Amino acid sequence: MRVTVCFQLKKSKMRTDGVCPLYVRCTLNGQRFEVATGFMVHPDNWNESKQLIKGRTEDVKIINNRLEKIRTKIQDIYNQLESFGEPFDVLSIKDKFLGNHKENGLIEIFEAVIKDVGAKVGKDYAPGTLKHYQTSKKRLQEFLRTYTNRSDIALSKVDFGFISSFDLFLKKDKKVMPNTALTYHKHLKKVYNSAISLGYVLHNPYESFKPTRNKTNRDFLSMSELEKIRDKRIVIPRMDLVRDVFVFASYTGLSYSDLMKLSTCHIQKGSDGKDWVIIDRSKTESRCTIPLLPAAIDVLKKYEDHPDVLSNNRLLPIYSNQKMNAYLKELADICGIQKNLSMHVARHTFATSVTLTNGVPLETVSKMLGHTSLKTTQIYARIVDSKISNDMELLNRKLNAAKIEVAV
Repeated sequence: MRVTVCFQLKKSKMRTDGVCPLYVRCTLNGQRFEVATGFMVHPDNWNESKQLIKGRTEDVKIINNRLEKIRTKIQDIYNQLESFGEPFDVLSIKDKFLGNHKENGLIEIFEAVIKDVGAKVGKDYAPGTLKHYQTSKKRLQEFLRTYTNRSDIALSKVDFGFISSFDLFLKKDKKVMPNTALTYHKHLKKVYNSAISLGYVLHNPYESFKPTRNKTNRDFLSMSELEKIRDKRIVIPRMDLVRDVFVFASYTGLSYSDLMKLSTCHIQKGSDGKDWVIIDRSKTESRCTIPLLPAAIDVLKKYEDHPDVLSNNRLLPIYSNQKMNAYLKELADICGIQKNLSMHVARHTFATSVTLTNGVPLETVSKMLGHTSLKTTQIYARIVDSKISNDMELLNRKLNAAKIEVAV
């Protein structure tokens, strides 16, 4: 490891009188920083090979002497840092050279990122995203207090070992599943990307740490299970409403956040002259275009005169997401469904049983779900046994027909 120091004229910043600012450049392990020396030099008076100002005047001697002192100071800082025996980089040299002794803290930058996300809620981010970032910061603070007895840690001190320990803390102490831990890591990685952009650090520790994602089997309902719920006679008004909202979501694929903002302005006539839901997703702002199936239209008609619908300009009266998911557990018991019902199960059911299993192309389903890539849609897609059976039966008929034709 060796540090190199050189001086360069910034001709791109030449003044009208022809002089240019002189910068000192320090390079270490392929990384570098540049700082203005405060001297202005005309290109004709600069000796690039000797790294000196040309001339023998007293002023020239003073400036050249100052440049040599700058070079020596940087070299001394490097030697001092190396003697400590602790890891350092070119930014450590820069901080000491400029007199910046306080390093930026991880939580400090995390709070700055959260502030930025909060300012963009409703534009680039959904309110739920801000909440998730806040939760990630809270977990990180708990880890710091528990295992380092600190409230913050310098950005340069976070390495592979720190992140590995944080990952273990999430999974062991907080009982977080791998895919949930992945979200925490995603937020922490963004914090480091922001720190790099601000020039606080040179490397992102996630370049060496790669969090794993487990492949999950997401629950969905078969058509027979969905019809069982749809046709179930329910006398409790609360549960009847929950069932209807779930059914509507299962026949449209809309998420809870999109159902909450669904209003009359989102119902438009499609090119076929029929009613479509056209709405920009809260999560990604990508557009969903969904022709309304009869089962979904029936639900809307049932609640078109509901007081909550009329007073809040909604198409459906909906409980909070927490209450909906809690009541859906009751609904599963009432209907004899042995699956963990949630509002997201309805979205999976639409993608799998209602559309893909019935031959709707993946590209069409992706458009209706408002996905930005087919890869995302494939996560939702589930080819159930009945589809495999039907496809193989169709293949069998074709093979038999071909066999008969050959025989004739």
